[in-house]
Amino acid sequence: MKKYIALVMMLLFSAYLGGCGDKSSTQQFEITADTIISQKETDKMPSEASPDENDKMPSEASQEKNTTKNEAVKLADGIYTAEFITDSSMFRVNETCDGKGTLTVANGEMTIHISLGSKNILKLYRGLAEDAAKEDDDKLILPTEDTVTYNDGMTEEVNGFDVPVPALETEFDLALIGKKGTWYDHKVSVSNPVLSEEPALDSNDQSFEDGIYSVKISFEGGTGKAQILSPVTVTIADQKATATVQWNSPNYDYMLVDGEKYLPINTEGNSVFEIPVLCFDQPMSIVGDTVAMSKPHEVEYTITFHSDTMEKE
Repeated sequence: MKKYIALVMMLLFSAYLGGCGDKSSTQQFEITADTIISQKETDKMPSEASPDENDKMPSEASQEKNTTKNEAVKLADGIYTAEFITDSSMFRVNETCDGKGTLTVANGEMTIHISLGSKNILKLYRGLAEDAAKEDDDKLILPTEDTVTYNDGMTEEVNGFDVPVPALETEFDLALIGKKGTWYDHKVSVSNPVLSEEPALDSNDQSFEDGIYSVKISFEGGTGKAQILSPVTVTIADQKATATVQWNSPNYDYMLVDGEKYLPINTEGNSVFEIPVLCFDQPMSIVGDTVAMSKPHEVEYTITFHSDTMEKE
């Protein structure tokens, strides 16, 4: 700045010595001074970025960054421990769980199992409360009965839920209803997954010898009244596993597994089906259609075949 002022003063002084009455000299000086001032102000302005760098609005740049982040946190199939974060202290996982749940990733789909602090929350819905109030039970997330153990050794039965997770590190809507019968909106997210178990064995794994096995299962979903009886019979042949499953009800007229429909193999007694075993040691999604209600209903369940309980018959 000092150099700039000195330069202007020198030009003024030179103009004065050259003849203050010479109008053309004065005009020439003014043009030169204006040019210097214009150039000086231009130097102070930030340089224009190239169109390639600035043709994206800040929101677009932020969206692109978030997309990259979401792609980066995709997980391989397996079982993880992950943080389950909510927007309310009244809706959180049980204190024994340290704010975490069990995240299962299978075929790119993610589900987190959470154990809550009590049995006061009766149902969940992935979406908004106003939509949940219009849905039938088969579209809602129904509870499981979980047992938690506190530091003093005391145990308690609480409600647990299997919550579908659309994406990691991203908030999504999860509505809940309690004993008062009112649906409430909440925002939740799942983050910081840590692998706890390797991916389950595929049913086509060659380590399984051909034969007929008795296998214990875990079964969840629905109202909890309908069950598939455990153990089940699993037949392995040509590196494929097929389970013969029996319901505790005669009212199931078909099942859906991986989009395929399977009909019962019996005509009397409780419904019996032969279905493929897609995986061991992790929940496998199935659908059972029951005719026990006023009209047929497809109900979603999960069944887990425990490979460590396999006994050859």
